[in-house]
Amino acid sequence: MPSALPLATSTSKVTKFTNCRLLKGESLVTQDLWVSSFNGKIIQSQEAFYGQLCVPDEVIDLGGRIISPGFIDTQLNGAFGFDFASIPESDDPNAYAKEFKRINQLLIKTGVTSHLPTITSSRPEVYHHALPFLGPSGANRLASDGTESLGAHVEGPFLAPTKNGIHPLPVLLAPKSSDLASLSDCYGASNLLGNIRLITAAPELPHMTSLIPTLTSPPHNIIFSIGHTESTYEDATAAITAGATMITHLFNAMLPLHHRNPGIFGLLGTTPTTNSSPSTTPPSSPLVTQNIIPPLPKPITQRPYFGIIADSIHLHPTTITLAYNAHPSGLILVTDAMHLVGLPNGRYAWNNDFILKDGIHLRLESDGKIAGSSITLVECVSNFLNWTGCSVAQALKAVTETPARMLGLEHVKGGLEGGMDADLCVLDVVMEEGRKRVVVDEVWKFGVRVFEREGEERAKIIG
Repeated sequence: MPSALPLATSTSKVTKFTNCRLLKGESLVTQDLWVSSFNGKIIQSQEAFYGQLCVPDEVIDLGGRIISPGFIDTQLNGAFGFDFASIPESDDPNAYAKEFKRINQLLIKTGVTSHLPTITSSRPEVYHHALPFLGPSGANRLASDGTESLGAHVEGPFLAPTKNGIHPLPVLLAPKSSDLASLSDCYGASNLLGNIRLITAAPELPHMTSLIPTLTSPPHNIIFSIGHTESTYEDATAAITAGATMITHLFNAMLPLHHRNPGIFGLLGTTPTTNSSPSTTPPSSPLVTQNIIPPLPKPITQRPYFGIIADSIHLHPTTITLAYNAHPSGLILVTDAMHLVGLPNGRYAWNNDFILKDGIHLRLESDGKIAGSSITLVECVSNFLNWTGCSVAQALKAVTETPARMLGLEHVKGGLEGGMDADLCVLDVVMEEGRKRVVVDEVWKFGVRVFEREGEERAKIIG
């Protein structure tokens, strides 16, 4: 986990941004911003000028553009030709690390300054090989390394076989006991103690819900996300009560909303309560088939966060608006992007099948199933902004403050307060054919500019 560092001294490289609008909660506030490349932190402007008598080394007039915290993608399976669930065919033991660094140096140009590199359902040897490279970057704070890992997201293999999506059925597993033995064998015991930040699993699998308190507590402190699941509303509520705090790509690979059993979506409409008394009658699935509404399960104390893929393929825009209106402070935009992001259209090998790429559309050749996405996070922000009618600030919150809060990093990432990491995006909003489009003009990592849009391309957009 990123650690807090002291504020800059007068010998720091200090940059002052002026004539800009800062993302603050759900508002854009006209205010200067000071950052230091010495410690990679945002500086309190008054403390910098009055307390430490800092004079900025550089003053940048942004001409009214937006400064947002760097974007956080909590579900990214790969990009630019590299799949995080693949082991490079090379004699070089550092081949995986080199590919991961290459991807991060390209990914940061899209505005994503932090992410959870995601491994889809794989054989145990894949996890054992890859996860040590995907753990939190921690003290390694080099802006030149590009996008920072906040820890791995393992999506599977403890998933419902009937909701596997394109996860290969032969590798799916179920826990064999109420201890962590099955998960340790699969992922590696040491990876459960630091490299894994989030697990997506189906809580209705044998023993899985009983494992949630152990996974989410010290020394593991792993976020449990409900996904690829046959969970009923009762199953999902039990998982939340046990400590699950997230839903993976809501609506996709799970039971749909039903008027007598709302399924996982029902968690968004539940009123949080501190009342922990259990229901008097245990829920029973036959009640639904008899057209009788099941009794309420044990109340939950907090509604979960939930991921949404806003690519116009996984979900209808109205479905996204419905989810956002139900629980706006829980919505997190994710890409669920595959390694084909940044590659040309074509036919690409995938396990024992092929993926057909046509723009942002990815489908399996064998059965036409959706095969993840090929969209960037800033494109998701633009889609979300136009579909829901929310403000630019509200759309940006779904890729900054909200994912940071879900990860427990709200004092380090996802905001623009003094002492937080100086991970920034300089953004413009342009109108194209009646739609708003968010454009990434610059990206800063730890107080250092790592990307600037080409002047000629920028001129075309601004003009």
